[in-house]
Amino acid sequence: MSTVATPADDSQSEPHEASVARAADGRPISYTEYGRPDGAPVVFLHGTPGSRLLGKLLDRPARKRGVRVLAPDRPGYGRSPSWPDRSIRDAAEFVTPVLDDAGVETADIVGFSGGGPYALATAADRPDRIEHVDVIAGATPPSADGNMPAVQRLVTRLATSAPSVLGGLFRGQAWLAERLDPSFVVDQYTSAEVDDPISEDVAAIVRADFVEALAERRGGAVTEFRTTATDWDVDFASITPSVGLWYGDTDTNVPIDGAHWLERELPTAQLHVLQGADHIRTLTRSIPEVCGGDR
Repeated sequence: MSTVATPADDSQSEPHEASVARAADGRPISYTEYGRPDGAPVVFLHGTPGSRLLGKLLDRPARKRGVRVLAPDRPGYGRSPSWPDRSIRDAAEFVTPVLDDAGVETADIVGFSGGGPYALATAADRPDRIEHVDVIAGATPPSADGNMPAVQRLVTRLATSAPSVLGGLFRGQAWLAERLDPSFVVDQYTSAEVDDPISEDVAAIVRADFVEALAERRGGAVTEFRTTATDWDVDFASITPSVGLWYGDTDTNVPIDGAHWLERELPTAQLHVLQGADHIRTLTRSIPEVCGGDR
């Protein structure tokens, strides 16, 4: 296992080290650990776009509850090179090397937003390595997305028909996010109707996550917007680990209808609807629950 120092993020806390796992074909997968090194292991999969740095939101509650968080950069984000031909079904190919590198036999897995499909796919493919799944405001399959927001429909269309254009747009967004107030990023995940403010620390982590995701490469985001909009090739009925679904009823990024669709398709699922929670508040409000440490 090799390690390199991760620069301190905008929340100005101590830096965490980034480790490098190797897939079966030798391709590197970067990941960072948060929480308690001797705690119950949980893999945390960031959104689309996103990076391992979002896992810092789990650091304090994970330490408090005795949880060890393994937060990888999926291929094409942060420090993990792109796998342009990957699909959602391939998720276990980059999750299990992280478990192996960390010396973990089995773990829970949490997928936020665009990470949700990859958490479910890993559980379907490797139930021997995954004990429980939590999907937080997770993306849903095309068949469940009748109410997909217009902006997401546009991005999905660009990912399929004009990927270089979408990559250029992401490059521009990363450039702006690095120079503007964190609200430039946070506002993409929040709703004007929600009253409780996002803390400065959370906003700084969300901005750092977004910049890290797109600063060096945009292939991961383009690939994932394309693959999420096509057939996932995941057998939901075969998923045997228990599944917690955490969705906000005011989330305009992932409409609640998709959560009800997943609940019907997943035999072990339990849906938790967070009242008055938009996209980012669904994440912050569910973190203490998914970092419970015991099941």
